[in-house]
Amino acid sequence: MLPIGLSSTIKPALGRNLFQIVLRSSVQPFSTTNSRGGLCTLKNVLHKRPSIPSLTLPSTPSRKITTDAQIVTNASSQDAWKRFAITAAAVAGTVILAEGFLNRDTRDPLTPAEQSYLHDSFKYTGGGLVLTALAARSMFRSGVAFRIMSANPWLVLGVSLVGSIGSMMGVYYTPPERTVQKHLFWLGFNACQAATLSPLFFFSPAILSRAALYTCGVVGSLSYVGATAKNDKYLYMGGPLLAGVTVVALSSLAPLALPLGMRGLALAESISLYGGLAVFGGFVLYDTQKILQHARMVEMGVVPRDPMKEAIALELDMINIFVRLVQILAMRSNNRK
Repeated sequence: MLPIGLSSTIKPALGRNLFQIVLRSSVQPFSTTNSRGGLCTLKNVLHKRPSIPSLTLPSTPSRKITTDAQIVTNASSQDAWKRFAITAAAVAGTVILAEGFLNRDTRDPLTPAEQSYLHDSFKYTGGGLVLTALAARSMFRSGVAFRIMSANPWLVLGVSLVGSIGSMMGVYYTPPERTVQKHLFWLGFNACQAATLSPLFFFSPAILSRAALYTCGVVGSLSYVGATAKNDKYLYMGGPLLAGVTVVALSSLAPLALPLGMRGLALAESISLYGGLAVFGGFVLYDTQKILQHARMVEMGVVPRDPMKEAIALELDMINIFVRLVQILAMRSNNRK
């Protein structure tokens, strides 16, 4: 019992003495008598004071994060392949249904002259599209696309229309015997189209690749339907298609010239996108049968052979379908976000 009583009596005195020593050392830091003792006592007190444990958050191991990223990547790639398979099946089904519904009565097999003329026309179409894509990509990398988007839209529209129509008329009215001059006009036409399409590279490459795939499927199926249909079956569509493309062009230019509300803008955009798809899909049918008709006229010697002239119309059809598909896919991706 004695040690307990002594400790209970000694503790308050030691506490008071310790507090006085610390207080003196803090009040008289420059004293020569008690400075060393006070500082040593202060160091001992600070050394013996209870430390506050630092709060640390549990860190997740990096292996788990990497595994989750791989799982997400694998899932997204699987979804992409599923969408690709569904798209390919839809395109194949569209071709079969269109062939069965529109071409119940098919024509005779194409003659060698028709096949050659049709193949040459599509060769110029494919070559022009490849040159346009390469030139548009190089213009985008060099900054031309940014300058086009920052310029006055009316100026861009006027210059593009003048350049495209002027070079197209040069291709149309230059005789095939002048090969160099005709090819120069053709290259100028593709350059004008590339300058107009270069801002599309601001979109995601996934959207551009899907739009290109859909365009090839639509144009390929419609061209096959037009090539295997009866003679002059779709040539009567020239007048209605011209009226439709006029409506589509006016709906595209309406937001630039008219003060439309939200509903008016939505209606004009729907007419320009979905109406444009229908109109230029009809133009693919019309232009394919027009090529076959001109092939028969070339065989009879009525008109000269000019597949480059025929390719201009098909190239314009494919570009207009591609642009609208890009816009539709971009709108859907923004709505999902």
